[in-house]
Amino acid sequence: MAAIKNRYDFVILFDVENGNPNGDPDAGNMPRVDPETGFGLVTDVCLKRKIRNYVQTVKEADPFYQIYIREGTPLNTSDNAAIEALGIDPDLKKAKQKDPGIDEKLRGWMCEHYYDIRTFGAVMTTFVKGALNCGQVRGPVQLGFARSVDPIVPQEVTITRVAITTEADAANKKTEMGNKHIVPYGLYRAEGYVSANLARKTTGFSTDDLELLWMAILNMFENDHSAARGKMAVRELIIFKHDSELGCAPSYKLFEAVHVARKEGVEIPRRYQDYTVTVSEPLPEGVHCERRS
Repeated sequence: MAAIKNRYDFVILFDVENGNPNGDPDAGNMPRVDPETGFGLVTDVCLKRKIRNYVQTVKEADPFYQIYIREGTPLNTSDNAAIEALGIDPDLKKAKQKDPGIDEKLRGWMCEHYYDIRTFGAVMTTFVKGALNCGQVRGPVQLGFARSVDPIVPQEVTITRVAITTEADAANKKTEMGNKHIVPYGLYRAEGYVSANLARKTTGFSTDDLELLWMAILNMFENDHSAARGKMAVRELIIFKHDSELGCAPSYKLFEAVHVARKEGVEIPRRYQDYTVTVSEPLPEGVHCERRS
């Protein structure tokens, strides 16, 4: 498939109810919070993980939609699969001397077979240590941290459990105390970018790949439900398509056109319907907006 020819910018709106969207291991797994403002945070790598998991679920049998960064598979294993498939000498420094074009061959094979590499890019340590120039691939799709629209109030909820840890404790008590961290409600906003220029020059990210990305974003929480994360859902995906490869307007102007505000009279939002989402018109010339939910 040919690489995409248009630049895109996008805004994701998702919410959480009585759950922990992204715990911070340095803070006892409490929901991430900006300490100065109280706004909740969700990291970019957390969102990318959900997208990878969705693609791996729906495309698990397709050899051209494998996932490079996945649980239980060392990165070197995937790197060596490319070396073996292309019949390259495992001693990459020697192989480079014999064939100066192995950089492009390896990068091309990895981008062709791994969806997350041609989407987000990757650092392939086997190739980096082999002194090849293809070890670091910059992907055309980039995401920033998500931030809540309003400050959040994380709560630590004490729970009682009947699962006793040790036999000695079980002889003296029938229950133990535990805790979990939740956000009663939070609406989060994440912003992202799709570079057609990088897609053409580096990874070959195609129109089919782009449609799969939109589908994965809209459904990234649907196969990832757990009691710890509560009820999470992507409420809306707002896509700005440019008429050119390099874009027709700065990203920040498009992001500033998306307004999310509490409805009049709502003091403590507890549902998505407590907000209104609008996109200011007119948009810059050469930019078109599509809203998906």
